[in-house]
Amino acid sequence: MRLAALVMVLFVAFACKQNNKPNPKDPTTIERSIRDTSVFTQIQWLDSVVNFGTINFGEKVEIKYKFKNIGDFPLVLTNVVPGCGCTVTDFTSAPIAPKEEGYITATFDSNRSHGGVVRKSIYCQTNTKFKQKHELVFTGEVRDCNSCDY
Repeated sequence: MRLAALVMVLFVAFACKQNNKPNPKDPTTIERSIRDTSVFTQIQWLDSVVNFGTINFGEKVEIKYKFKNIGDFPLVLTNVVPGCGCTVTDFTSAPIAPKEEGYITATFDSNRSHGGVVRKSIYCQTNTKFKQKHELVFTGEVRDCNSCDY
């Protein structure tokens, strides 16, 4: 009889624990992920500094930053802002479940920049432990069309 009661208690405790996992797509989970530091997670940048090489003035180049949620709760990017007007960003806006990957894509328009060596930044805010503001960097060279080989 005691064994049956113990098994029942363990079953109920295990079932309740399973139901408490946050659903990453639930709006209340997103709101909680942003504000509640007890559900902050961890991020691993697979590439936070990218060199795009050399392009000719007037060309556009796309840079992709990948990251992985290595924590136990959904990862949310709350703000992604390019450091200047020559760069436009896109990013995974839905919460990223634990062990899943997401991305930030930057499109650099050399028409809106200067020639020579460039170093640009993108700033993003996340619900991560230890550090919530991250800087991503891309570098490269923009050749002046006067020196292009056509």
